[in-house]
Amino acid sequence: MRISAFKNDRARQRFDAAYQRALAELWPGPRTAIDLPTGYGTTRVHRAGPPTGDPVVLLPGSGGNALMWHRYIDALARHRPVVAVDTVGEPGASTQSAPIADGRDGAAWLEDVLAGLDATAAHLVGCSYGGWLALSHQLHHPGRVASLTLLDPAGFSRVGPRFYAWLIAGGLASAAPRSLRPGLARLVGNSTILETELMRLMRASTGFRRALPVPPVLSDEELGLLGGVPSLFLLGARSALHDSREVAERIGRLVPSARVEVVAGAGHAITSDRPDLVADRLLGAVGA
Repeated sequence: MRISAFKNDRARQRFDAAYQRALAELWPGPRTAIDLPTGYGTTRVHRAGPPTGDPVVLLPGSGGNALMWHRYIDALARHRPVVAVDTVGEPGASTQSAPIADGRDGAAWLEDVLAGLDATAAHLVGCSYGGWLALSHQLHHPGRVASLTLLDPAGFSRVGPRFYAWLIAGGLASAAPRSLRPGLARLVGNSTILETELMRLMRASTGFRRALPVPPVLSDEELGLLGGVPSLFLLGARSALHDSREVAERIGRLVPSARVEVVAGAGHAITSDRPDLVADRLLGAVGA
């Protein structure tokens, strides 16, 4: 099986320059970069906040990295250690060395990361693909996590044409003149295109070849195993990934202990569509 990597050194160098620029522009305060060895490659994490305490571990969506969380770091770091992760297999500062074939592999990678952080009661926060990784970890390695906060997570419907059309429309809109982007963001339902540095970083990642599995739909049996940890699901009412109300009904039926909120005015890009609401819910979920 293939592993994710840049197609050549030039592509890597181009991305690295954009990554360092984005770090300088977006990261809100002091941080420590740590490279953690795992069975699937070296994982870069950025740590902020107090030196002790149960950490908030932030997992980005597909194609993203730790910098997607830039607007949330400061508020969280006032209360808890915050660890923003560059997922192995995604364009970032991590380097993949072994294939990740399925959720079990993704969970094993995340278990190695948490073990490397000496985290025994982490508060996992996952967006989209990162949400699926967090759920997979809880299924395969229960007991290390204190809470789960899932932001429009993958794993509740087949990834279909509607979602890919949303991605393509957002990519095209992000290349438009800046003055046109607010209107286009509303039209395509993707406020991420207004994040100038993140869009520059995304364009710099075009030389990256991603080789990670498409999340399968979680079974009823798997969802029924999630009740042992406090969980919050925030679902975008206009998500292009799934029918959020159907997902909310299914979670409510199979994981009655979970809290589920369908967020009005938000789509799949929930972290940039409703940042104030998401920040408020995150602080509540991690006990800040």
